[in-house]
Amino acid sequence: MSSNKARADSLSLLLFTLRSGKLMAINLLKVSEIIPCPPLTKLPESHPHVKGIATLRGASLSVIDLSRAIGERPLEDPNGGCLIVTDVSRSKQGLHVQAVSKIVHCLTTDIKPPPFGSGGSRAYITGVTSVDGTLVQVLDIEKVIHGIAPAQIDMAPTELSMEDAEVLGNARILVVDDSQVALQQSVHTLRNLGLQCHTARSAKEAIDCLLDLQGTAQQINLIVSDIEMSEMDGYAFTRTLRETPDFAHLYVLLHTSLDSAMNSEKARLAGANGVLTKFSSPELTHCLIEAAKHVAAQGY
Repeated sequence: MSSNKARADSLSLLLFTLRSGKLMAINLLKVSEIIPCPPLTKLPESHPHVKGIATLRGASLSVIDLSRAIGERPLEDPNGGCLIVTDVSRSKQGLHVQAVSKIVHCLTTDIKPPPFGSGGSRAYITGVTSVDGTLVQVLDIEKVIHGIAPAQIDMAPTELSMEDAEVLGNARILVVDDSQVALQQSVHTLRNLGLQCHTARSAKEAIDCLLDLQGTAQQINLIVSDIEMSEMDGYAFTRTLRETPDFAHLYVLLHTSLDSAMNSEKARLAGANGVLTKFSSPELTHCLIEAAKHVAAQGY
């Protein structure tokens, strides 16, 4: 198995601009709708990056000033622009942007990791691509949301039955996610269970890790992987594993910020053992226990 051979899936991106005019993108599957910016109600003591609350078909919607959230200049007309309504990680929010440009279709192999020097862990992008010769930055929406309303993760040790603790103790886990925030959330849950794990920021890096550990005492038997990743997404990564004799048996849990019901059939067809929507520490714990039991039953 070569880590340089990426499997390609199709991907639709919604392109939009902020005040600077540079093109940014978000996965279209994360977008519920696009609407003109409605009147907003400002709540006292709200986060400075939350412009206010909009009412959308009788439901309240928090509106994020995306320009401020990612450290750019505010929009020239604070009441203009439009809202990209997103459905991510079990919550809806509106992103206030200058304008929506268009929808483009590309391959996951067209999305490259952020270039060196682009901000590292401080950057609010997960990848870059080129559209008609123009550089487009793919937004890390999970990091934006986490900066405003971090997911609550109980850092107290989780109470496990003796049986569950024993079976988890035999799991050798690799967590794969190109979002630093999402990766840290998963690692915190594992540490809360008293577990150590290996991590990777891309499918290519994950394959390199699997190859390095193969035949050692730390040989991986359980993978928790994001779906949306640059160059090779979680589906293609899973199919690659299933086609590789040494790794075809690995338990693969796909962990996604998209609605897992939307992705369950595609995950099954790719060969994944399960799919889970981010981020719920109790649900991830339950899935890990079930995965570890499956691995133990298979003798791995």
